[in-house]
Amino acid sequence: MLKLNSAKIACAKIGAVLACVANCLDFHLSFLNYLENQENNGEDKPWNGTIWAVLVAGSNGWFNYRHQADICHAYQVLHEHGVSDQNIIVMMYDDIAHNEQNPTKGVIINKPNGRDVYKGVPKDYINSEVTPDMFLKVLQGDQGLHQKGKKVIKSGPNDHIFVYFADHGAPGLIAFPSDELYAKDLNKALKTMAHQKKFNKMVIYIEACESGSMFSGLLPKNINIFATTAANSSESSYACYYDELRETYLGDVYSVNWIEDSDSRHSLSSETLQQQFRRVLKETNTSHVEEFGDRTIGQMSLSQFQGSKTYNKTYEGKALITDAVPSGDVPIAIAFKRLNTRQTEEQTFVNKFKYEELLRARSFLITSVKHLIRELDVKNVSADSIWSDKKELINHECYVNLIQHFDNHCFDLSTHPFALRFLYVFVNVCETLENVNIGNAHIIESWISRIVRHCSHHISGHPFKQIL
Repeated sequence: MLKLNSAKIACAKIGAVLACVANCLDFHLSFLNYLENQENNGEDKPWNGTIWAVLVAGSNGWFNYRHQADICHAYQVLHEHGVSDQNIIVMMYDDIAHNEQNPTKGVIINKPNGRDVYKGVPKDYINSEVTPDMFLKVLQGDQGLHQKGKKVIKSGPNDHIFVYFADHGAPGLIAFPSDELYAKDLNKALKTMAHQKKFNKMVIYIEACESGSMFSGLLPKNINIFATTAANSSESSYACYYDELRETYLGDVYSVNWIEDSDSRHSLSSETLQQQFRRVLKETNTSHVEEFGDRTIGQMSLSQFQGSKTYNKTYEGKALITDAVPSGDVPIAIAFKRLNTRQTEEQTFVNKFKYEELLRARSFLITSVKHLIRELDVKNVSADSIWSDKKELINHECYVNLIQHFDNHCFDLSTHPFALRFLYVFVNVCETLENVNIGNAHIIESWISRIVRHCSHHISGHPFKQIL
């Protein structure tokens, strides 16, 4: 009888514990649902700061039409949602709207049959002003530029900054018309701004190949910056919307997805940054969209970075993306499409010659880089491994050193952007070094000497004006 009573008591205790666990689980699930609803509502804490924005198209040339189209469309979204033009700084080469190849002079569109996104866009920095140095000065509120009457970010500790960049990229860098911005320099500037309390929160969107490498292992999680990128550290981003009339691509997949999402909303307070990230992640099935930095910022609404004004308009709808192509293959895709259009016999001859010349130029560059790898004679690693591997970039100092000499003595990256596709080999070279900062100077100097010597003898003076 005593044993039976003890068993009943034990069962009663177990039942009480299970009931308590069940209640705790119910509370936990309810609390998670509450948090999710809070995020979904896009509700923010009271904030009395100002929104600042820097929009940068880092390319030029008709075949890069899409980058300036992306930037112009982004401007329209911010402007229409109430961000003051005084606080939106636009950097773009401005050679597209009135380009001789533009059949609709003064008009830029970002999707098939889309509206003009060029009208009203500020021309704050154009042509030769679009440089990495100028961008960093603008972002950090350079007093010298400000005194010259140029627009710069004049933000303070209560303000939010939105940065959007669209162009080409490679491991550890993003390209500008005549130079490159390296990941280590960008992140150094961001850390300095955070230390100087030049913002409350910052959000960065980057459209470029290998754009994840701009932040991977570099952007801290504790300096109030949230960043998303079109691709991971080792893959291409993608262009889309080929236009037969203009014979170029109108947009980029990642950019189109976030811009159209924001453009479709009367109020940006109805969606959080994290929700937009998830939506873009889902819709960008051509590359791996990534996020970095302070993920808690993702719970804030878009309105705190892209504008809080309710804008009532008839949204024209997003065009279906069916023709995405790797960004680096855009020139070859355009040249090939031109071969299959109706044209005169003379035009056919010219287009065929241009297409074949493009293939010859690319073949020359590929062969040259392969020969250069063998010349470097990397210890204990085969040239085939250097060519085929794609290692994570950690040794930025070595990498930047090699890239700058390759740029100066082999293939100018601005003139021959196809070379960006193969900078990963220098990542592989540098990552063979066992210790990043110890005793490697003589090895790096040896590689640099080999690069300069080989390129001076075998690459310098090649016949190709531009390798796209």
